[in-house]
Amino acid sequence: MRTPLIAGNWKMHMTVNEAVELAGAVARLSSDARDREVMIAPPYTALFEVARALEGSNVLLSSQNVCWEEKGAFTGEISPVMLKDIGCSMAIIGHSERRHVFGEDNKMVNKRILGAQKFGMVPVFCIGETLDEREAGHTFKVLESQVREGLVGVEISDPATIVVAYEPVWAIGTGKTATVVQAQEVHAFVRELLAGMYQKNVASEIRILYGGSVNPENVDALMSEEDVDGALVGGAALKPELFDRIIHFQ
Repeated sequence: MRTPLIAGNWKMHMTVNEAVELAGAVARLSSDARDREVMIAPPYTALFEVARALEGSNVLLSSQNVCWEEKGAFTGEISPVMLKDIGCSMAIIGHSERRHVFGEDNKMVNKRILGAQKFGMVPVFCIGETLDEREAGHTFKVLESQVREGLVGVEISDPATIVVAYEPVWAIGTGKTATVVQAQEVHAFVRELLAGMYQKNVASEIRILYGGSVNPENVDALMSEEDVDGALVGGAALKPELFDRIIHFQ
């Protein structure tokens, strides 16, 4: 039985004080969420203080990226050891903005996943196609390439050690959302792909999230699909009342 995961990616928003206030609100609002998990990913500058604010709560803390090395001459990067030291247990890797704005390719994503895995962090491995790729009929080809190349050398014997997030690039921050049929079709494809790469009983338990303009109006329908195990939420995660409704999907 896969435990749903509702994850909030705050992106480049929130000062430290704002982040602590929002994290406290999320912790309070999700205190009764017993059959699901909640995660937030604040900006780096707020992680330490947010970790303190979350103490005693059931909210997981994630970074928005992670380097593959423990330490070294990697200006602008942050290591998994540093992140774990302040309370992060997860790391978002391969988000479409990292891929399309900052040029991170599948090889770079793979290095980051391996680094997170090596130091005991749970990667939230993001995949997704652009609008041009979908309209050209290349969705599954693109996703298969991202999955296979992103997971080169990655061992998964425990399904709890990785999360996959499908986020169609054309639906992120645009207000557009994949239909529940489109979401389920892709999630089922990804799960079948993972089953061919890893043991079937492991692949069947890996959580696959949907990301792309998730909101209170569409979350119930999305979460009703068999292979949709949660949501990677952007803008709505910055507003406690909206994120609360998403956390408490029905």
